[in-house]
Amino acid sequence: MKKQLEVTWKQGMAFESEIDGFKLTVDAAPETGGENLGPRPKPLMMLALGGCTGMDVVSILKKMRIEPEAFSMSIEGEISDEHPKRFTKMHLVYTFKGKDLPIDKLEKAIKLSQEQYCGVSASYKDAMELSYEIKLL
Repeated sequence: MKKQLEVTWKQGMAFESEIDGFKLTVDAAPETGGENLGPRPKPLMMLALGGCTGMDVVSILKKMRIEPEAFSMSIEGEISDEHPKRFTKMHLVYTFKGKDLPIDKLEKAIKLSQEQYCGVSASYKDAMELSYEIKLL
């Protein structure tokens, strides 16, 4: 299966793409020649990881009949000092809120996502160190 995405230069440092029917603009900060018309590309890499693994975890937990009151992720990335400035590490903190949430099943859902289902995690593992932890509220 192939995927294709068109990315079009709009002005300055801004580029636009249509993804699944949604227009998205990326741009640089004013101090690097942009006009701040959209997010920077590297944080979108973090969002891609969070969205991919988050959807997996929700789906897996639903099959286990576990519904947390709330679920969120915090993603921290480390970027190299040298060019090309790239992510060298990403760390995810999966935070769940709810009564009597079974930590073993939360851990299983996350492991399944990280090791078997999330294509973004699988792609990133070849390029950087990935780690995670679980927090319960």
